[in-house]
Amino acid sequence: MNSSSSKLFILSTSFLLSISSITSNSVLDNFLQCLPIHSNTSNPITNSIYVPNNSSFQYLYELRANNLRIISSSTISKPLAILTARHASHVQAAVICAKIHSIQLRIRSGGHDYEGLSYVSDIPFVILDLFNLRSIKINITSETAWVQAGATTGELYYKIAEKSKVHGFPSGVCTTLGIGGHFTGGGYGNMIRKYGLSIDNVIDACLIDVNGTIHNRKSMGEDVFWAIRGGGGTSFGVILSWKIKLVHVPRKVTVFKVQRTLDQGATDIAYSWQHIAPKLPKYLFIRLQPEPITIGNGNKTIRVSFIGQFLGRSRKLMNLMNEEFPELRLQQNDCIEMSWVESTLFWAGFTNGTSIDVLLNRVVENKVFFKTKSDYYKNVIPKQGLVMLWEMLMDIGNIFVQLNPHGGRMDEISETETAVHQRGGYLFKVQYTVYWSESNGGIDAAKRYVEMSRRLYGAMAQYASSDPREAFLNYRDLDIGCNESNDTDFGVAEVYGTKYFNNNFMRLARVKAMVDPENFFKNEQSIPPLPSSH
Repeated sequence: MNSSSSKLFILSTSFLLSISSITSNSVLDNFLQCLPIHSNTSNPITNSIYVPNNSSFQYLYELRANNLRIISSSTISKPLAILTARHASHVQAAVICAKIHSIQLRIRSGGHDYEGLSYVSDIPFVILDLFNLRSIKINITSETAWVQAGATTGELYYKIAEKSKVHGFPSGVCTTLGIGGHFTGGGYGNMIRKYGLSIDNVIDACLIDVNGTIHNRKSMGEDVFWAIRGGGGTSFGVILSWKIKLVHVPRKVTVFKVQRTLDQGATDIAYSWQHIAPKLPKYLFIRLQPEPITIGNGNKTIRVSFIGQFLGRSRKLMNLMNEEFPELRLQQNDCIEMSWVESTLFWAGFTNGTSIDVLLNRVVENKVFFKTKSDYYKNVIPKQGLVMLWEMLMDIGNIFVQLNPHGGRMDEISETETAVHQRGGYLFKVQYTVYWSESNGGIDAAKRYVEMSRRLYGAMAQYASSDPREAFLNYRDLDIGCNESNDTDFGVAEVYGTKYFNNNFMRLARVKAMVDPENFFKNEQSIPPLPSSH
C-alpha cells in the first residue's frame, strides 16, 4: 500500500468510526463512508459534513433558508446531512456517492429559492451547500472575472469596485443572492435595459456533471452551456463557477425615488409609465412599485414609487425626463449622483452614505414568511385594471409589487439565444409578494396569505401574457405546476416548463436527455429528459 493509499485508508476508517456513533441510517452511513474515497485527501471532506446530531446542524440549515414559510412548515422533511463543500472534489464526491447510494441532492448557494427547493424535499435528501465556494478573481485587463457559485452578488459588486470605478456587472438588486442560483435563472437587475440579463454577459462556466466530471464551456458543449444560462442549472449538474464579462459604467450614475399617491395622480402616471418606460433610452431604468399605506385619517391609499437609475449625470437625466416622461415631474433635488457600487446600496434599501462594506454581509437578516408569484406583460394594463390592482393591494395589506420594464438591450437579443425566452415584445415583468411575520400569525397564517396571493394572481390574468401565462424562474412558484420530489412526469413538467421557458422548454428537455438521461438531478420543477416518444 503506497503512502497516499494508506492515508486514505486511515482517514476513511477514522471517519467510519466517527459517523457510526451519530447516525443510525444505513443509507446515509453508506453515503458518508463513500465521500472520503472520492474526494481529495489534501482537502478532507470529513470537516465539511454535518448530520442532525451535530450541534451546528440546525444553525447551518436555517442560516441559508430564507423563507420562513418553508422552514416553519410542520410537513417538511429536513436533510439527512449537510455537506458544506470547500473544494471541487467535495462536490464531485457528493454527486458520485449520492448517485451510487440513491440519495437525492439539493444544491444550495444562497438559499433564495422562493419555494425552498434548494433546502427541502419530501424524500430523504442531502443538501450540497456551495456557500463556502466563494472565490472571485477579477481581471481588469481582460475585463473578465471568474466567480464561484457560493459568492454573493454583494461580494461581486464589492470586488469589482476594489479594482475599478468604471466597471460593473448587471445582476440582482438583492445583495445576498448566491451567484450560482441567480445566474442559472437568468439574473435580473437594473441594468437589464442596457446590458441584458446576467447570463447575457457570461462567457464560460465550470460544471460538474452526473458522473462527477468537471467541464468547462468547451468540454460541456454549446447545448449544455446554452441550457445552464437561464434553464435552471441544477437540472443539468452542479455549477462551480462562472466566467463573466464585466461591463462599462460611468464614474457617476444618478438614482432617484419619486413617490405619488392616488390623490397626486399616481394612477395616471402609472398608466403612462407602461407606455414610456420600455421605450426609454437603454441607459435609463425606472421601476414602478405600488404599495398600500395608511394615511392620517386611518384610511388606506396607494403610494406608487418610481425608482430609477440613469447611467450618467443628473443634468442629462433631467433633460431626458422632461422630454420623455414629463408626467412624473422629476426635480433636480430628487436626483442623487453616486458611484455605481454606491448605487447597489441604494437599490438594496440602504441609506445614502452607508459604507460599501455592507455588501460583504452574506446572510439575509429580518427574514419573513412570504409567497411570490410573477407575470410577464405584453400589453398595458388599462386604468380600470390598475384601479382593481390598487383595491386588491389595499385589501391584502402586507404586499409589495414590482413592475420592471423591458425594452432596450432585451429587444435586441433573440428568444433562443439563451434558455430565457422573454425578450422582445414584452413590456415589463411583475413580481407580486405577500409577506407576514410571527405577529401576523406566523405559519398558521400561511393558508390565508397564500390564498390572497392566488386571488390577486387570478384577477390579473385578464391582462397578463397568455397561452401560456408566463412566469420567471427565479420567482419560483409551485402553483403553476410541480411534480413529486422523486417523480418527474414529463406531462406535468411540460406545463410549468412552458410557462417558464415557452418554446425553449423542449430544447432544454433534449439537452437533459443528453447529459442526465436517468434524471439524477431533479426537484419539483426541474427539467426532465425528453422521452424517446417525443
